[in-house]
This record gives sequence, structure tokens and C-alpha cells, in this order.
Amino acid sequence: MSNIPTPHINAPEGAFARTVLMPGDPLRAKFIAENFLEDAQLVNNVRGVHGYTGQYKGKRVSVMASGMGMPSIGIYSYELFNFYGVDNIIRIGSAGAMTDKLKLRDVVAAMSTYTDSNYGAQFGYRGTLAPCCSYALLRGAVEAAARLGYNLVPGPIASHDGFYSQGDYNSTPILQKLGVLCVEMEAYALYLNAAAAGKNALALLTISDSLVTGESLPAEERQTTFTHMMEIALEIA
Repeated sequence: MSNIPTPHINAPEGAFARTVLMPGDPLRAKFIAENFLEDAQLVNNVRGVHGYTGQYKGKRVSVMASGMGMPSIGIYSYELFNFYGVDNIIRIGSAGAMTDKLKLRDVVAAMSTYTDSNYGAQFGYRGTLAPCCSYALLRGAVEAAARLGYNLVPGPIASHDGFYSQGDYNSTPILQKLGVLCVEMEAYALYLNAAAAGKNALALLTISDSLVTGESLPAEERQTTFTHMMEIALEIA
């Protein structure tokens, strides 16, 4: 019995390309499909999570949203890796800078990710998991950024379960001392799912706000102006 369609993706077998770009925001997925892909076809819209497949410079590429948080990207990346035959998922999302070396709209490539989440407990390892990106995708992103003339900053990031801090504990100073570049909410789960499936993952993150300066960009700009990150991802798709 086929697992396709899945409970969360109503696309036929073969609907997705080998590489899927995965923004959190469905409107960012729509923006990429309309502005970068040729002959883009909507292949999934369950719960409004837009998924498209089209062509970029002669390559077949897909883009589909993940929603917010590790449980959400955990579901979609698992189904794409394990049921739809996807080999590479490149998360293209936003992040909050933890260092004054990063400015708004800078792009980070997440080499590894720390977390406060319990997502990794399901994998059965009685220790601390330390998921890393795919070296091949990272190398491709660094080379693509250089060709395009874009500054790409590789380094460690943090993936947190909570967006709002509701207690007295503040992990930011600790992570800053460890050299963590920025914080977001999805990459840890994506990297673990890729490792478990024997597939490849990379998170490319545009700085949308700063925990250092308090600056931030509005939601509309996050949807439509983070094009450097999108172009780097498309070049290595």
C-alpha cells in the first residue's frame, strides 16, 4: 500500500523534484514560484501550505513551505524525504542575529545547530545529538554566493522551541559566548530528519532582526526581499 498521498501532502508520486527549497512562510514559497521558477505548478495546498514544482535555469526544482517550528518542519521534511523521494531540502528562512557582526539582511549558512528542544529524543540516542548540515550543499552554497557576489557567513546557529521568553532564564548570553551566530526555530529538526533518512539538508537564513540592536524588518519585507538567500539556494538545487 502506497504512503502517497500523505496526511499532510496531497501530491501524486513524482510531483516533487530531487531538491526542495523550504521557507517557513507559504507566501514566500508562492513568491519564489512566481518570480524565479518557469512553468511552476501548484502540487500541494493542504492546510494552505503551498508547494510548487517548476524549472530554474533548466533544472527541475520544488519549493514548499514548512510552517513554523520543529514539529511542523519535522512532519513535512519527513514525508518528503521518506515518501516522495526527495534527496535535498534547503531551508530558506529568517533568523535573529546574536552577534553585532551580523546586520539585517545578512545571510547565514547553518553548519550546525544547538537547541533547547526535546525533538531529538525520539531517535533513541542516550546523549546529546549534534546535527550538522550536508557538506556538499554547504560547499555549493559558499561557491554560489561567491559567484553571485553575495556575502555568506557559515557558522553555528541555535534552534529554539519558543519564540517568546516567558521565564527568567535567558540563554542568549551563553550562546553568544559559544559563538552562535543567530537563532531560529526549524533547522535542528530538519538536520536530524535528513541524517536519519540518509539525505541532505542545509539552512540558509537571512537576518530579519537582531537580539543585539533590537532592529527588525516587517513581515512583508521578510516575504519578498530576501532574494539573495533564495538565489543561492536555487543555484545549488
